Amino acid sequence: MSSLPPPPEPQSGNLGSTILGPRNADRERQNPDTICSPPTDWGTVLHMKWSWADSHMRLEEGGWAREATVREIPMSRDFGATNMRLDEGAVRDLHWHNDSEWAYMLEGRCRITGIDYGGDYFEEDVGKGDLWFFPAGVPHSLQGLEGGCEFLLMFDDGEASEYKAFQLSDWFAHTPRDILRKNFKVPESTLEKIPTREKFIFRSILSKKSTAEETQPGSKPTARRMTHRMLAQQPIKTAGGEVRITDSSIWSITTVSAAHVIIYPHALREMHWHPYADEWSMFIRGKAMVTIFTVQATRTYNFQEGDIMIVPRNCGHYIENIGDEPIEMLEIFKSPKFQEFSLNQWLAVTPDFIVKESLSVGDEFIQTLDKGHTPIRDASMP
Repeated sequence: MSSLPPPPEPQSGNLGSTILGPRNADRERQNPDTICSPPTDWGTVLHMKWSWADSHMRLEEGGWAREATVREIPMSRDFGATNMRLDEGAVRDLHWHNDSEWAYMLEGRCRITGIDYGGDYFEEDVGKGDLWFFPAGVPHSLQGLEGGCEFLLMFDDGEASEYKAFQLSDWFAHTPRDILRKNFKVPESTLEKIPTREKFIFRSILSKKSTAEETQPGSKPTARRMTHRMLAQQPIKTAGGEVRITDSSIWSITTVSAAHVIIYPHALREMHWHPYADEWSMFIRGKAMVTIFTVQATRTYNFQEGDIMIVPRNCGHYIENIGDEPIEMLEIFKSPKFQEFSLNQWLAVTPDFIVKESLSVGDEFIQTLDKGHTPIRDASMP
């Protein structure tokens, strides 16, 4: 006998009715505020939610990849995203992109290698909570280290795709052998086993030598910092959670800004909006309710681990932890600077009489306003 609660019904007071036809009860339990929206919701908007569970899995030798682009979620105009897994020793083949690549390590450890503009090389091992950033056109490869790894890749165009990268193996496969022989000054026998198609992800060995040991004399490491230890930053702590913000003010190479957010059980990521760019967020753990206020509609969603949220720039929203464990999430923006406007902070510096007249409130409301910025609030009532 099932111990699961009954699925929500689209009923509120004397509005709506039960569902009699076929239904996906598990999916409905995940989305109670879609089945029965709060009465404050109104209007129609493009869907702002996607789950990685709905993305096609591309299975490769030693790993997999799945995408969330404008193809999957039309609201994702600023970013095309890829979630990728590499087993220990598995390699994401040598390649480069038309777009910049920003990445967050979700689990495990990975080795990144490549060359920067000017031909200076880079090599670094990254772990959980670390970032890397490759400007457009910078060639690179990735390899899973001991235990393998999983990471999130973000490309600064909603139509960008990891599957459309410039693959070195694909280029070799479609270049005449005599051109390759002349370019590299090698005998034809050297090229007998080159790939006949792109390799994408493949198994390999873990080398014990570093790039510095194997590179040509005269090569030098790039002076630019391609990686950043995001979780090593000191967080902004509040009664309701903590935030780490990484943007160009502390990591000069990046043109993408991001926040790593922890929201404690029943706490609130305060009502706010972002002026520079759409917010692309991924929920790593926890359960959330989010209401997004646009000029045409207001819509409430439920999110859990593995879900993606898009909030258009300047649209007001909040994130409430409705579960019993902390929410961990990433907020990502196509902007070198992280910026947000706090509703509480705005009202706190607005003349009292304007706030009172606009909202029909009294001194009790005014006295609760906080002139400081508290991004995550303890939502317990006085």
